[in-house]
Formats: sequence, C-alpha cells, structure tokens
Amino acid sequence: MHSLWSKIQDKNEFKSLNSNINTDILIIGGGICGVLCAYFLQKLGVKYVLVEAKKVGNGITKNTTAKITLQHGLIYDNLIKNFSLDIAYRYLKANQLALEKYKELCKSIDCDFEEKPAFTYSLENRLKVENEIKALEKLGCESTFESEIPLPFKISGAVKLSNQAQFHPLKFIHEISKDLNIYENTFINKIKNHTAFSEHGSITAKKIIVATHFPFINSHGFYFTKMYQHRSYAIAIKGAPQIDGMYVDEKQNGMSFRNYKDLMLAGGGDHRTGKQGGNYKELQEFIAKNYPESKEKYLWATQDCITLDNIPYIGNYSKFAPNLYVATGFNKWGMTSSMVAATILTDIILEIKNDFSDVFSPDRPALKPQLFINLGETLINFFTPTVKRCSHLGCALKWNKAEHTWDCPCHGSRFEKDGDLIDNPAMKRANVE
Repeated sequence: MHSLWSKIQDKNEFKSLNSNINTDILIIGGGICGVLCAYFLQKLGVKYVLVEAKKVGNGITKNTTAKITLQHGLIYDNLIKNFSLDIAYRYLKANQLALEKYKELCKSIDCDFEEKPAFTYSLENRLKVENEIKALEKLGCESTFESEIPLPFKISGAVKLSNQAQFHPLKFIHEISKDLNIYENTFINKIKNHTAFSEHGSITAKKIIVATHFPFINSHGFYFTKMYQHRSYAIAIKGAPQIDGMYVDEKQNGMSFRNYKDLMLAGGGDHRTGKQGGNYKELQEFIAKNYPESKEKYLWATQDCITLDNIPYIGNYSKFAPNLYVATGFNKWGMTSSMVAATILTDIILEIKNDFSDVFSPDRPALKPQLFINLGETLINFFTPTVKRCSHLGCALKWNKAEHTWDCPCHGSRFEKDGDLIDNPAMKRANVE
C-alpha cells in the first residue's frame, strides 16, 4: 500500500557513501526535517553532509497528510494551564513563523501549495472548543467558533484558524533537496565519539544532528522512555465533495480530513503501535456509510512519535553529549514541527540566540503521567513469553493483521513478516522464526 504522494517520480539521484569523509555538520535522516536542516545550512555556507538509510522523503514524510498549521489540536489552552502563558505564546509564535517560512519557500516551488483554513472540532465537548478560543485570544491569535462544518456528522463546535496551508510534501522535498550534499542508501549503524559508521564508510563531524524520526542512540537522552509511537491510517477517495479546509478531531483517535485536487483524504483508525485499533476497516466503513458513490484510490498508514507533554524534543540530544542534537516527537504535526526544528537547530549550531529553543528543549522535566504508562508498557511486554522479540530492547512483538508486520508496543519499532527492519528505534532485523 502506497500513499497518494508516492506516485510521483523522484528525479534526484544521490550516491551512497563508499569512503571515509570529514565534515563540520552531519545530519542523519533524510525526511523533511533533515532536508530542511541541510537546506538552511547550505544557504548559510556551512559545510555539512546528510545521510539517508533509503531514499530521501521515503520514510514517514511520504505518509503524512501534509497539513502546515500552527493549530495542533486544542493545544493552547492546555499549554497555558500546564506550563505558562509565555510558553504557549512562544510555541504558537514558533509555529507561526514556520508557516510563514513555508509560504515564502513555496512561492518558487511547484508543490501544490494552497492556503486553507484549519478546523479542530469536538463531537461532544463545546466547552473545550470555547476554552481554546479564549486561550488563542489571550495569545493574540485570531480564531472563530464554528457550529457546523461540511462533513457528514454533527459537532459540538470547532475552532477555525484562517490562512493555514497544505501541500504535496514529496514535490516540496524533492525540489529543495536537488542541490544538497546527500548520500542515500547509507544506513548509519553506530556512532562513536564524533564519527558515524555505515557498512561502506564513515563520517567524522564536529556536530551531529539525529533526525531519524525516533532517536536510535539509547545511551543518551532515554527517548525510549519519553516517547511512544502511534499508528494511524489514511484513505484517499474520488467522488466526495470539496470541503475547502483541513479538519481534525480534538481526540487523538478521531478522524481528520482534507482535499487534494479532486480527492478527499480521510485519516483515522488510530492506535498505539503494537496495539489493536480501528485501522483501515474503520475508515472504509465510514466512507461506505457516508460517501457510498465514492471510489477508493489510495490507502496507507503512518507513524507518529508522541511525547510526554505534547511538545516536540528539539535541541541537544542530552546534556552529556554537547555536540549531538535531536529533532523528534512531533505529535502528528511533522510538517510545521520540522520547520521549527530546522530553524532552532540551525541557530543552536551556529551559536545564534533563538527565542524558542528552551520551549522545545529535550532536557525539560520528564515526570509526567505518560512516562509511567510508557514504562509499564515496556515492563509488560519485556516479560511477555514469546520467541518473537524486538531487536531494540527485547520486547515481545505483536502481529499487525492490517499491515502484515511485526510491531513493538514498547517503542514502536516495526518489522516485515520475515523480520526485516521497517521503522526504528531498532537498528537491525528481528528474529521472528
């Protein structure tokens, strides 16, 4: 199953690493976050290398629904309550600047960029929507309350933000990456001191950015305790109406919608990786009931890293690794968060003051309820008796019937039926015999 975006042909050709080289900055991971880091560093004349295990944009980036917005669910009321008005304002401002940067870049890139309103709706809790609008008003962000949206169900209310955006992510990434210093099909299997090793060569760098979706270095940062992975599904159908906007349920397991040309994209069926959920069946049943004349054109799934407090981890990998940096935990909002991350990391590396870096610092307190849920999940699955184990930290693997893969409920690594690695933090195949 391949996403709608994957049908385009990538005309870029990047060689594999077959020697030992030196650089100032090494970026590991060729998704949109890593590519944006490389793009900005090149514009600033910094010597860098980007390595990608497979093909640029061929990981999580190709499976996004590609919404560019500062509206990340009903987040701002929670940020004010759980952190402060200042943290909420700077989170909003960082994402607002990211949106504006996309608008600027996409003026000269053919990537089907469109400005669209964004809506976060609630099926049953009007008060949560009203509180979010009040929070946005405190932060100086204009929003409106909507009692109806052009979707086939009733809502209690929705927050509308105008002038947000959507685009074709692979058209964008292929265009901005074409002149960058990239090695594809170069899997980094180890980092020691300032050197990263692949099967056929090594790269020694003064500073290293890990932009691999889920960080793979276990000895620093303990990201396998501070995040879990969440699986969701998407369907693109022809014959459904234009809805003129981007829509998302405020609940994590709710549905999302947008158009791309004459197609409607619907997302949902969510569950923690390795657990059971609605998956494709939930989406197909919804479409059959509400758009019976439509035709299914594409069907795919994606995976998101969820942090303890719904703020990404961007900055130093850990306080014990001063020249190692990370961008992860985008909480389903990878497009905008990738731009935020690239901006912050570029400033940190060049020792430029950034007004938002402390908001996203990975070193912030980790004593949150989700931490204990993550630890409990790890303990349960570590001691579950089965021979099929994840090659990351040894948790029991679960069979994903919808996608015919072996998935890890602890940290979200995924493997093909024969054990070949699909998604990190695992770094090698699993024994599933």
